[in-house]
Amino acid sequence: MMTPRLTIIQFVDKYVDKFSSNVFLWEKKGKEWTRTTFLQTREEGKRIGAGLMALGLQKGEKVSLLSEGRNLWVTGELGILYAGAVNVPLSVKLEESNDLVFRIRHSDSKYVMVSAQQLPKIRKILPELPLVEKVIVLDELPEYQEKEIPISEIMEMGDRFLSENGEMFRQRYESVGPDDYATISYTSGTTADPKGILLTHRNYTANVEQAQSVIGVTPQDRMLIILPLDHCFAHVAGFYTMMSYGASIGTVPAGRTPMEALRNIPMSIQELKPTVMLSVPALAKNFKKNIEAGVKAKGPKVERLYHTALKMAIEYNKEGYNKGGLSQAWKKPLLALFDKLIFKNVRQALGGQMKFFVGGGALLDIDLQRYYYAIGIPMYQGYGLSEATPIISANAPARHILGSSGCVVKPMDIKICDADGNELPYGEKGEIVIRGENVMAGYWKNPKATAETVVDGWLHTGDMGYMRDKDFLYVVGRFKSLLISADGEKYSPEGIEESLVENSKYIDQVVLHNSQDPYTIALLVPNKDALKAYVKEVSPGTAPDSDEARKMMLEKIQDEVNSYRKGGKNYGAFPERWLPAAVCVLPEPFTEQNHMVNSTMKIVRGKVEQAYQDRMAYAYTPEGKNIVNAMNLSSL
Repeated sequence: MMTPRLTIIQFVDKYVDKFSSNVFLWEKKGKEWTRTTFLQTREEGKRIGAGLMALGLQKGEKVSLLSEGRNLWVTGELGILYAGAVNVPLSVKLEESNDLVFRIRHSDSKYVMVSAQQLPKIRKILPELPLVEKVIVLDELPEYQEKEIPISEIMEMGDRFLSENGEMFRQRYESVGPDDYATISYTSGTTADPKGILLTHRNYTANVEQAQSVIGVTPQDRMLIILPLDHCFAHVAGFYTMMSYGASIGTVPAGRTPMEALRNIPMSIQELKPTVMLSVPALAKNFKKNIEAGVKAKGPKVERLYHTALKMAIEYNKEGYNKGGLSQAWKKPLLALFDKLIFKNVRQALGGQMKFFVGGGALLDIDLQRYYYAIGIPMYQGYGLSEATPIISANAPARHILGSSGCVVKPMDIKICDADGNELPYGEKGEIVIRGENVMAGYWKNPKATAETVVDGWLHTGDMGYMRDKDFLYVVGRFKSLLISADGEKYSPEGIEESLVENSKYIDQVVLHNSQDPYTIALLVPNKDALKAYVKEVSPGTAPDSDEARKMMLEKIQDEVNSYRKGGKNYGAFPERWLPAAVCVLPEPFTEQNHMVNSTMKIVRGKVEQAYQDRMAYAYTPEGKNIVNAMNLSSL
């Protein structure tokens, strides 16, 4: 039997009819968390959709949406889709006006929906957006500028339109087909201009059906959405997947500044007590730091007990699917006791009702997965990319192997290919290539990139991985970020980079580079505070900003890198010929502001290499190969 190819509108109708009185949206207004049911969510979406039609929005036209996560993000998107139009979700992290101008112009957006907090960015660039007819503001303001209109007015126009032209509105949304575009989502452009990923109605509904083959929740579950809603992962795994289970989602109050928004996360977790959350590695590491700080504050006795319990739980759980076993049976009652005494309190830091996280966005190291599994809130790693709407595989309570990227969603075809496009057997590494109804329609106005990425219906992900068997996928890094040594040997830098950062408190970020060069170099961001503390400890009399101190710092960094060579404590972890023979110590960290980190906190190699071309060239000179050199000294 063929499954019907639903549009998002038919999908919403299906689940609203099924769960009409369930709560779907939670939002904090003032001191209280308000509840919006499935039925109310759809009604508000329809009012906005009809208001947009009254405003003149035509079928297939584009609307840019720039806002923090909130109810109106969700109902605003539904309104755009009910009006037969296309949503262009924009990241609130886009700071540079040219980033926004490019996306709004390139997508041909005629309208912009924006929160009050993001409005100044739009006001600044409006003169450069001749196509934009109206700016719809999601908040009530004392006054509006030319072209601006409050969403409340759109809803009033929608009410009138529905009472006078209800039939016309119904015809519009019923005319939307499964292959019509629903969104244009822009990538965080690693090299050239960002690409607009075209996702159809069916891409979304198909991916939700696929996700259901691996992830299951109940109508009683509550998800707090911390990741930005414009991110495909939060969009599908959050908004639409939760809807399909009759479950609810809450958003974190925006706060007036990014710092305030961050502080609102723990508060929201305590008040909403979510049962499931989406996470990216950067957040996972942050939560762990906070938990451990809380344990430390309770004194050395509690801390010792916590570490004993943690060690035992990690040994018992192994990779999750193979936990326990006869030889470890004696630990079970002890672990139950530890759970009562220690981990139950630790879980309170995350609201006390969390069942699990779903992790995505980048690779989450296995130690972090083992940690969360031990404290009783597993972080199930998944894998996907926006071009696949995005979910390709995920671990879940029913089936999981820690360290893997999870079980491949069904129905979907997957193969692992070598550089020539030949399919490889289980266990061999190559490029992950997939085919299914979740594969994007292409890149907006970019037929060349589309043809290179989707070949005969198969999406070439550019990621490297292998299949353990027909179900479980392991993603190991970027297929494209392979480094090539002078003799043509290819290797993946991620493992070495992660290990250097993980094992050294003096190293914050690293990017390795080798493009058929004589040796590999490391572009390294030092932890200056840790280095200063080191100098103070070994040479208390040395002034921290003297050349002598800086020289000691550079030698310490070199020692950390050398620990992977013969005689060092990490020797044997990686083949010696891949280790960096020269180090460029950089003056500032890689951040979103300097475009060296994208919205999922992944370092953008191309941007880093572009910015430090001169430093890299210098590292290939005899003088630059020595870590104690003028450029490195001036960075500290």
